[in-house]
Amino acid sequence: METKEKKFLTVAPFECAWIKDLKFREAGRGCVSFDAFAHNDVTVVFRENVGSQHYHYKRDNSPHYTVIIGSHRNSRLKIEVDGKTVVDVVGIGLCCSSAFQSYWISIYDGLISIGKGRYPFQNLVFEWLDTNPNCSVQYVGLSSWDKHVGYRNVNVLPLTQNHLSLWKQVNSEYNGDGDEELEDEQTGYDKWGLENFLESWELSDMLFIVGEEARSVPAHKVILQASGNFGLSSSHEDVIQLQQVAYPTLHALLQYVYAGQTQISEAQLSSLWGLALRFEVMPLVKQCEEAMERFKANKKLSDLGETMELSYASSHIHFGGNFCCGLPINMQRLQQLLLTGEYSDISIYIEGQGLIARAHKVILGLYSVPFTKMFTNGMCESNSPEVCLRDVSAAALKAMLEFMYCGDLRIEDNEDFGTLLLQLLLLSDKFGISLLHQECCKMLLECLSEDSVCPILQAVSSIPSCKLIKETCERKFAMHFDYCTTASLDFISLDETTFRNIIQHPDLTVISEERVLDAILMWYMKSEKLCGWEVVNELITNSTLECVLKDRLKLVNDLLASVRFSLLPYPLLKKLEKTSLSTQISAFGDLVKEAINYIECGAATHGNDQNERFQHRRSSYKELQYICDGDSNGVLYFSGTSYGEHPWVNPVLSKRITITASSPASRHTDPKVLVSRTYQGTCFAGPRMENGNICAWWMVDIGKDHQLMCNYYTLRQDGSRAYIRNWKFQGCMDGKTWIDLRVHENDQTMCKPGQFASWPVTGPNALLPFRFFRVLLTGLTTDASNPWNLCICFLELYGYFR
Repeated sequence: METKEKKFLTVAPFECAWIKDLKFREAGRGCVSFDAFAHNDVTVVFRENVGSQHYHYKRDNSPHYTVIIGSHRNSRLKIEVDGKTVVDVVGIGLCCSSAFQSYWISIYDGLISIGKGRYPFQNLVFEWLDTNPNCSVQYVGLSSWDKHVGYRNVNVLPLTQNHLSLWKQVNSEYNGDGDEELEDEQTGYDKWGLENFLESWELSDMLFIVGEEARSVPAHKVILQASGNFGLSSSHEDVIQLQQVAYPTLHALLQYVYAGQTQISEAQLSSLWGLALRFEVMPLVKQCEEAMERFKANKKLSDLGETMELSYASSHIHFGGNFCCGLPINMQRLQQLLLTGEYSDISIYIEGQGLIARAHKVILGLYSVPFTKMFTNGMCESNSPEVCLRDVSAAALKAMLEFMYCGDLRIEDNEDFGTLLLQLLLLSDKFGISLLHQECCKMLLECLSEDSVCPILQAVSSIPSCKLIKETCERKFAMHFDYCTTASLDFISLDETTFRNIIQHPDLTVISEERVLDAILMWYMKSEKLCGWEVVNELITNSTLECVLKDRLKLVNDLLASVRFSLLPYPLLKKLEKTSLSTQISAFGDLVKEAINYIECGAATHGNDQNERFQHRRSSYKELQYICDGDSNGVLYFSGTSYGEHPWVNPVLSKRITITASSPASRHTDPKVLVSRTYQGTCFAGPRMENGNICAWWMVDIGKDHQLMCNYYTLRQDGSRAYIRNWKFQGCMDGKTWIDLRVHENDQTMCKPGQFASWPVTGPNALLPFRFFRVLLTGLTTDASNPWNLCICFLELYGYFR
């Protein structure tokens, strides 16, 4: 296996490349996209663990999937499961040996999809579902059979439940809803590249004078110096005299540099070799030498009229998505030219911040139609070596330029990551840099969380090209409505349309309809602190609607109809009926009366059974409220009743839930004891080392189809005197990334054997739904002999369950 500068990859026969970044974020779910150049057998392996360089799927006894494109001498598509062929079809998804061809392969819980094209989930060619899926495959290997296979532009993309539809749209969203002029500007980015600037006077800054006719041929210093050594100066203009060189020879050299390929006759091959050697375009020198050797070896082909093609792409394998792919341009040298500003023809300033970078117009124009127009349509920047931008982040501008010169989006993962990414998204939209826009969108989708959803919505809500991001954020907000309207007040700044979309979203998930009412009233009054309807009512009583609701008064009737008042408790409705909210806001009063009448008279009387205002929300939680220690109201007891359908059975035995401990299961480390209804004298989880620290824990998995917003939990001491003093109660969704729900430090509550104790969970994290929960011992117990044994014999959880 050969690698060049970590960006080029050729896999030799019977070998496999395992690159550390080629790993699914979530086991069993992911997509790999790549370009391949091969005669046959483009082979991609998906395993639970990384293999070796000399790994081969034919000798693999561990669980794995293998997808072979172009099997049987490039005639068939094959899929193998653990070495056994399950798919063998003729004429689908074949290889290409004359040029790189783009493919993508996705796996989602055993559904294997294969397609052609640059963007995942477009041009699907085959799909197969494994009825017994391997949901643990995570590592991607690039392999071959009996011939070399070239790979480039290899990327692994996340594939969560929503990404199946998201990725299908993210690459086409950019040109979707803009005006026709913008679409015309951006059409066919794949067809726009450095080749468009070949021998073009646009943005050129030097000349060749070639042949006896002294023909002028324009070019661009930065491109030439990044591909060879043309002896150019850093002055404003350069002229290279080549009177002894025929124009077709120079044209072939420039075409090779700008387009990555050229055609030349055997008679001119020697001249092209000499010119490439003079200017140190070494890939072309090497290919000319190889071609001349082939002509010498087979003189039958030596025909002065014979034309041959020289292609950089056929001899070099590439990773990355920049304009230099397939071109003989040295990326390190190009990036160095940005750093030094050598051969720069444009200095970029930001108003109030001074000089940011000395760049090159042709590079900016390659990525951005607005930049190209700025430099060519007679605007002041066309003839000026400077451009001054306003209202632009310096950090975002530098990241944008770095992307243009290296093709990678490089942002440090620090506390400013999200802000910088949003600024970069807006900048890419402003200058029409579609590749950067797509990368920003993908990265935002990957790191989207309950905490980031509001800032993202505020930034993208008015940008047509970000429609997908906006819709995804609205759904995320709706599904975590309680948290997003409690953890911060960012939602107050959302525009009316966005907030209405959230309130009316079909996936709105809320623990009580009162939360919806409170959020709407806080939004109306642009509240500066968290409050409920009682506070708003008091403000209106002591003031006026105009003073309380200010400029949103005219919107007061629009959102109230989205509150399903009939789901509120009857006593609360009677209380609302007598408030200033009802008397001063007519729509509010009418909706409250309608709900009261509905409850008193019943749905059948009013024929409202089809009206969504009188229906429970599809995704509402069931409240399982703590009453007292050892009660039967908790989630784990509820699971034992098959969620209220049958008499209680230990939920561990019925496999409704799973409990694990930090130490192996044994007589005194028995998971089913923790949810049994009988007292156990000895029950503990033993210590283990994690991340260099000693700890002990019990963990509960309530099931992949269930989530709990936990607001209370109960523990019971076993018969020992190993009382816990320092521990954490934590939750998570993936079993790996834990969030503290309550931290106990020197807690003296436990003080006798067999004792129950319960604690509330408060704060914003109590409104986050989790699948996994654990009690994590973080300090010594009171037992000197075994201070790291977590000795509890009962656990129960409470809150909002679904």
